[in-house]
Amino acid sequence: MTHTIQPNNPETAPAPDATDIPAAPAPAGIPAGRPAPAASAVPAALKRRIPKYSDLAPLMQFKKPEFSKEARLKRASTIWELRDIAKRRTPQAPFDYTDGAAEEEITLGRARQAFLDIEFRPGILRNVSSIDLSTEILGKPSRLPVGIAPTGFTRMMQSEGEYAGSQAAEAAGIPYTLSTMGTASIEDVAAAAPNGHNWFQLYLWTDRDRSLELIERAARAGNDTLMVTVDTAVAGARLRDVRNGMTIPPALTVKTVLDASYRPAWWFNFLTHEPLTFASLSRYTGTVADLINSMFDPTLTFEDLDWLRETWKGKLVVKGIQTVEDARRVVDHGADGVVLSNHGGRQLDRAPIPFHLLPEVKQAFTADNTDAAIMLDTGIMSGADIVAALALGADFTLIGRAYLYGLMAGGRAGVDRTLQILEKDMARTMALLGVSRISELTPDHVRLLNK
Repeated sequence: MTHTIQPNNPETAPAPDATDIPAAPAPAGIPAGRPAPAASAVPAALKRRIPKYSDLAPLMQFKKPEFSKEARLKRASTIWELRDIAKRRTPQAPFDYTDGAAEEEITLGRARQAFLDIEFRPGILRNVSSIDLSTEILGKPSRLPVGIAPTGFTRMMQSEGEYAGSQAAEAAGIPYTLSTMGTASIEDVAAAAPNGHNWFQLYLWTDRDRSLELIERAARAGNDTLMVTVDTAVAGARLRDVRNGMTIPPALTVKTVLDASYRPAWWFNFLTHEPLTFASLSRYTGTVADLINSMFDPTLTFEDLDWLRETWKGKLVVKGIQTVEDARRVVDHGADGVVLSNHGGRQLDRAPIPFHLLPEVKQAFTADNTDAAIMLDTGIMSGADIVAALALGADFTLIGRAYLYGLMAGGRAGVDRTLQILEKDMARTMALLGVSRISELTPDHVRLLNK
């Protein structure tokens, strides 16, 4: 039964009969017939008084300062705050290797700005009491719509390196991708995260036999997805590395020793753990650019992709796609998925922005009736960024720098914190958009402001 409640409006209440109200005498000094001023009584709550101890006691909750790693990480509420911690705790050369990009770093700046230049369009009056962030990628479940991207020389950023990343991914129920240039072997990462969803990223070398050996090792170690990176025909001009004299392993120069004087924990960890080794070679001394230019194959063509498709029996993903045409072509050559990526802005400056390319690739794949997965990286610094990418057509996302900031800030615990921040961001953003699961996200939830 519906009840109608009539509001009580004092303005519409009948006025009392004037004959029932006795006339009050005018105060002294006010002529008869002129109205007296209204009394201005001060509410009790606004009267000043001396505070009582019982009032102050609940406010005095002084806590003992905490300087532990756990407390430091807990205070970080964003990936940017993790980055600030990482910068304070990491020598300049390895921090800049992570943080920097090619040439004027225009691409990286544009990639991050692209996520800022959107408008979310929320729906209201939806039941969002429970948010489900789980999804499926390449035929397997993932608890979150984000995985860890391949990163090279990871133990140089912090001594736990790939072990921290793979174990954090395993605990979070998401994929982890080991780079060819990773500083832990395929077998060791598999042993460190035996129940993880481990992928392997491949750079095709001029020596095809060594590439084949890596592929076979990855398969034996239980990796079910091979991610081949195709945007490194030559090394990009990473000017921060040039200015820092960045080498592998880091060289002890006057500059690095001075840098170490106020970052002793990093150097202690670096010097007291196993020297840097790689998934693909036992030792290397020189610059990053020299390594790329000497080992990676600039003659790579689609025929090599055909060879990989015949050789690798698991899922094949191509990373470094920057045009719709190339996205379609690699799928025609057998790719099960593509990663829209400009290598984090570390190769070609002024390269296409993956987030801007995403709707066009999604439209093309829909027109082609292909079920190839669309993944996206570059520029992601929050869970809201991930939600925006999913709404515009991505099936999955990958994080590189965001995870490395957490690693440098606190090792394995820092990577865990990265994923916690992103998960909380995603859940909150989806709830405010009025959606409770990823499948409910559509392009209508996002408007590109500058497109």
